[in-house]
Formats: sequence, structure tokens, C-alpha cells
Amino acid sequence: MIFHSLDFLVFFVVTVAVYWALPHRWQNRWLLVTSYFFYGYIHPWFLGLIAFSTLVDWWAARRMESAPTHRRWYLGLSIGTNMGMLGFFKYFNFFAANLSPILASLGLASTIPSITVLLPVGISFFTFQALSYTIDVYRGRLRARQSLVDVATFVALFPQLVAGPIERASALLPQVEARRTFSLDAARTGLLLMAWGYFKKLVVADSAGVIANKVFSVEAPGFALLWAGVFAFGLQIYADFSAYSDIARGTARWLGFDLMVNFDQPYFALGPRDFWRRWHISLSTWFRDYVYIPLGGSRRGLPRELGHLLLTFLLSGLWHGASWNFVMWGGYHGLLLVLSRLAGRWLPSPPPSAVPLLVPFRIVGMVLLAHVGWLMFRETDTAMLLRHLTLSPWADSALDRQAALTLILMLLPWAAPVFVEGVWMEWHRSSPGVPPGHPSPHPDWPQLVLQGCFLGAILISILLFRSTASLDFIYFQF
Repeated sequence: MIFHSLDFLVFFVVTVAVYWALPHRWQNRWLLVTSYFFYGYIHPWFLGLIAFSTLVDWWAARRMESAPTHRRWYLGLSIGTNMGMLGFFKYFNFFAANLSPILASLGLASTIPSITVLLPVGISFFTFQALSYTIDVYRGRLRARQSLVDVATFVALFPQLVAGPIERASALLPQVEARRTFSLDAARTGLLLMAWGYFKKLVVADSAGVIANKVFSVEAPGFALLWAGVFAFGLQIYADFSAYSDIARGTARWLGFDLMVNFDQPYFALGPRDFWRRWHISLSTWFRDYVYIPLGGSRRGLPRELGHLLLTFLLSGLWHGASWNFVMWGGYHGLLLVLSRLAGRWLPSPPPSAVPLLVPFRIVGMVLLAHVGWLMFRETDTAMLLRHLTLSPWADSALDRQAALTLILMLLPWAAPVFVEGVWMEWHRSSPGVPPGHPSPHPDWPQLVLQGCFLGAILISILLFRSTASLDFIYFQF
């Protein structure tokens, strides 16, 4: 089931109405039933995977505490189950296709089968969320839960099940176990988050997506036209993915849950490290805590630190999809971080008086670097990607440049609301006031009126300006 559908609206209203009429223990059971209904609405067979993963993780965590001498074995069972499912459904054909030529070059006959399997939606998200539970139990940072219903509700909570945020068990499980009461403030702020998310998806992301799709469907676009399409995709993927996170956080508030912020104005980042503090925060912190730090992090000298960074980002790229372009994208961002670390160590720091003057240049520079990465992310054909990266800006005709300029001008109205939000949030970052798009929990009457006007303007804008093309959320494919 998708957020931007009439089916979801009916589902959400019924779910919330029944939910708040039930006592706490029945609330969790109801949430589990509705979350499974939400996930299996189109493909019911997906439910077997998430149920099996949950059952294994719940049992393995309990065995870690009851048989601590064998806890490493039970952790291996949990990791093997989750990564085994993820590897089979997402990566089997990728590795088979790449292993066959290697075997042939060695004179070995390849009999690796090619299996066409429908990728379960959100499998990369719920497997990582489930692993946070068993790994933290193994580390002694979390107690194993006795209630299978609570653990299953944590894994399958429908607002963030399909595309995150990837919640940690230490943050979300206590909320699942705690008693929850209906809050008008939570409902109000949740509604505002949902409205802003729907605006970014239906008006901004889908409109930019039409432009990006048209450019990338051209057989051999010139330099200017290609990069107009890349910037359209950069706007689309940010608006699309952050919209999902906003809607997820908003719907969760209606149910009494507080999910983590997953995006923090990444296009205002001052460098690669800052970018990954702001972009897909739940995933970047997951890889930091469960891959980078266990590898050794920065504790074993600079060469190993840089190697750990590169390996972590290569794995992060592979997490996004079974294709070499995603591995290149992850390696590219890992290399940016490596160069950033080296520059921080070896280059002299600018004088304090020059730091504010450099901020706009650093932001623009990081936006351009991020969009080089988005070209790698969007173009799945490796040969075409190499062709795009070697295009010369001087080979374009006047007609190509005019077409590219037209597309950029078409993008500006859709980019403006996201840019204004970013400027507004950065301006108020250190002030006690909170912008209407990220409302304060206890507003006075003027703030309530302002938020009402904001909500009305958003709803009218969606009705008037929503894209005629309804595109799936990009991260559904991961």
C-alpha cells in the first residue's frame, strides 16, 4: 500500500479510530495486524519473509540471554537469516551474472541459474531494523524482549516499514512497550508533517521526476541537457525521500510514536561529512555504528581509518541496489570523505574572519559534488554512465543549451519551496523559534493561526499544482 492513495487514506482513518478505542496491549496487537495488512496488501506472500525474520530474531535474542556462552552462534543465526534473505532476493542474479564470466575466463563451465524473483518491498529496511535489535542484545546494550507481539510490532510498524527511517530497537521498542495516550498536539504536528510531505511528493518530486525521466530516456543527451536532467533528479530524490520520511513521522505521531528525523537540509551541507550527517541519517548512522566502528573506525591509524571509510561506503552503495552504478556511487562518496579527511589534516585552516565568507562556496561546491553522485545513482547502465562522465560541455549545439536552459527554468518553481524551507530552517537553526513546517509542540494562538494558514495553503497547492504523473516513491525499489 502506498501513502499517496485513497486506499491508504481509508486504511489510516480506520486504523487510528480503532487504535485509540483499545487498551494498550490490544493497541499493539491491532498495530501488528494492520501493519501486516499494509505490507501484504499487494503481495501477501511478502508477509512470510517478515514474519520468519521476526520470529528468528525474537528467539535468537532470548537465547543469547538464556545461553550466553553460545550467544555468538545465535547472533550469527540472526545475521545469517536476515542477510541471507536480503542476499537471495536482492543480489542473487547480480552475483550470478558477474560470476559466470569469471568462471568462463578460467575455463570452468558455468551452470549458475538465473532466477527471476520479485524483490520484496522494503526488505533492505526491515532487515536492518531487525538486526539492530539482535546486535544490541548481543552487545548487552538492550535486554531481550519476552513479548513476540512487541518485537513484531517494532519490526513491522507500518509508517516506516517500507522506506524508513530505519529505527533502532533502543529508541522504538520502549515506545512500543509504553502506554500511549492520544495527544492533540501530536495529532496537529503530525498532520502538518504529513501535509508538507504530501506537498513535496505530489507537487515537487513528481514534477521534477517527469523532467528527469524524459532526459534519461533520451538516447544520447548532450552535456547541458544531461546535467539539467541530473539536477531534476537531485531535486526529485530529495523531495521524494524526505517526503516519505515526513509522512511516516506524521502518521506515527497520530499513533503516539516519535520517529527520528531522517533528513536535515542536506543541500545546505558544508562538505561530505556534513552531507552524511544530514542525508538519510538513519542509514548513515546504522552503517557507522554496525559496520564502520566494528571494523575499527578511526582507532587503528589513518590508513586503516580511510580504508574502513571506503569499505563502509562501498557496502552502503551496494545496499541501495544490485548494480555496479550503486557500488560506484558508494565508492565515490567514500572517496570524497577520504579526501575531506586528508584535507582537514594536511591543509591549513582558513582564518576565522574568512570562514563565514566561504560558507556559500562550500554549500554550492557540495551541491555540485552530490549531483555528480546522483548521475551515478540514476544511470544504471555502466557504459552509458562512463559516456556521460566524459561528455564535453563544448560539444553542445546552441539548441541543446537552449533546451537545457528551458528545463532548468521549468524546475525553478518546483525547487523554490524546498529552497525556501532550507533557508528558513538554517536561519532558525540556533534560535528558539521553530518554522511552521516543523511545528513546536506547544504553540500560542498566533502560531496556531499561522499553522492553519500554512496547512490550508499546502492543501490548496496540492489540489492546484500536483503533477499529473503519479510516480512511486524512489526508495521502494530498495
